[in-house]
Amino acid sequence: MHELSVATALLERCENLDAEPGATRVARVRVAVGELSSVDPELLRLAWEALVADGPHRGARLEVDWCPARQTCAACGEVRERQPGTWLRLCPNCGAPLRVAGGDELDLLQVEFAGPGESLATEESRC
Repeated sequence: MHELSVATALLERCENLDAEPGATRVARVRVAVGELSSVDPELLRLAWEALVADGPHRGARLEVDWCPARQTCAACGEVRERQPGTWLRLCPNCGAPLRVAGGDELDLLQVEFAGPGESLATEESRC
């Protein structure tokens, strides 16, 4: 399960960010995960929960923004007939080759730190 190594890297990145004075722990992390990134969002959440369960960041939430890939045809535009997880090689309308765009995201979008009795939003970053 490589999601555990991804979760570990995310937590390490969060711990290395400059938090506001008084912040003592990571409270919330928001990431973008693309359909083609080979990361399962549910497994990533489970890995994150296991990683922070007994440490100083206990209860820190991981929010995942799902980023689907898009197939586009140079002549017809975006092809919407594709079922999630399946790929067409040729446009169903005109037969032209299709191009895949997006879906490869694995980005750290936002980290929120907490201090005694408060939440502090800090930097936005990219992995």
